[in-house]
Amino acid sequence: MKMQAYAIGIAVLLMVFGIPLAMLVTAQVQKKAVSPKNKPAQDASYRLSGPYTHNNLTIFLIHGRDTIKGKDILTLQEAMERKQVIVHETKDVNELAIENISRYQDVFVQSGDIVKGGQQDRMLAVDLIVPPRSGKIPIAAFCVESGRWEKRGKENVARFEASSDRVATKDIKLAATSSTKSQQEVWAKVGEAQDKLSQNVGTSVNADESASSLQLSLENKKVKETTDNYLKSLSKIIEGQTDVIGYAFAINGKINSADVYASNALFKKLWPKLLKATAVEAVAELQKDLKFAPSKKDEVEAFFAAAEKGKASESNTGGRSKTVTRESDQNMFLETLDTKQKDTWVHRSYIKK
Repeated sequence: MKMQAYAIGIAVLLMVFGIPLAMLVTAQVQKKAVSPKNKPAQDASYRLSGPYTHNNLTIFLIHGRDTIKGKDILTLQEAMERKQVIVHETKDVNELAIENISRYQDVFVQSGDIVKGGQQDRMLAVDLIVPPRSGKIPIAAFCVESGRWEKRGKENVARFEASSDRVATKDIKLAATSSTKSQQEVWAKVGEAQDKLSQNVGTSVNADESASSLQLSLENKKVKETTDNYLKSLSKIIEGQTDVIGYAFAINGKINSADVYASNALFKKLWPKLLKATAVEAVAELQKDLKFAPSKKDEVEAFFAAAEKGKASESNTGGRSKTVTRESDQNMFLETLDTKQKDTWVHRSYIKK
């Protein structure tokens, strides 16, 4: 009861005062300014292919060389399914603990990954490389299910389950990663996404078990049926392409986001989850009578160049990871580096505001 009251107190503070996450999260994320000379240059070997289009969603594939070739990094989902990683509930809304209990394999946690269960469903707020036998490492998180602070059904209240979902919509991602990030804003954007999905699939996507749960909304039958049309059309576009390391996409003719990874193997593992989240956002933003000009490769290239010019800061996110963030009024660019591998980049994320 004390913890429930504590959680409710936090929620009230957030809702009334809009307190930023930085004032509440206890995970150690130290930021410092980054010299312009450390600005990452766009890989000259990047090549775009496409567009590949279904309905209002357009995808461009990003081709490039592997920078971590030969390294088998597990994704969070596969590590949890193999029971090689445990995500622990800490009873802190904005911090969880992650533990890699495997003997040899690194695990890559991607910002936006959803973990299901605990006291509340959460999205993980930062990229993290978790080494073998890591012990418990704190990781920043956001609640994507307001109101619940107790066991749900048969789920484990002390540990989380793997999810095949990543947070959909760039608005939720921005609410969790921009300089003004706050739990209140994440909740608001989750609610907006649920409302848009409900309107476009023709039924409420708010589950009876927990109406505010984004995860349960993504499991809604009508949401799955509608997004499946996108998946069937686009899931195979990477087949046979051994140099594809990422993708960029546009919705309704407007550039939205891009994700690039350090290897083809890592990208291919993440592709089903990435495409599903992208398709969900396309469904949420669908405007049936809207006419738009298709996006072009040069728009994507200009987006990359502009995003990399934002004001920089550097964060030690835990494990053996740090993130360089570049933010401007128009874009966000986040680059995750492996500190054990001479700051080799593992993931680059571009988001259009």
